[in-house]
Amino acid sequence: QVQLVESGGGLVQPGGSLRLSCAVSGSIFRFYPMGWYRQAPGKVRELVARITSGEITNYADSVKGRFTISRDNTKNMVYLQMNSLKPEDTAVYYCNADPPIGGWGQGTQVTVSS
Repeated sequence: QVQLVESGGGLVQPGGSLRLSCAVSGSIFRFYPMGWYRQAPGKVRELVARITSGEITNYADSVKGRFTISRDNTKNMVYLQMNSLKPEDTAVYYCNADPPIGGWGQGTQVTVSS
């Protein structure tokens, strides 16, 4: 059974940075596009960054130029470097394939506040 374990969230001031990590069990994921999703209170979950198996990346307009997604297939890891964080980036962040496969991990909370 595939497991997704996100980590690296926390409380950060506006303008700060965080690096999220996602450990993926199941080597099959290295062949799939992977994404970072987020869900803010009262809002639907949205895809904010995507990376193909060939490391082609795409970003939602709201994070373009501030977030960078990367992957290390040798370690079954996916990362999200988040810079210039804004209060509107506050959400629970999840990783999964794109489109999503199976269930979701527990996510990692990111709170941007002064």
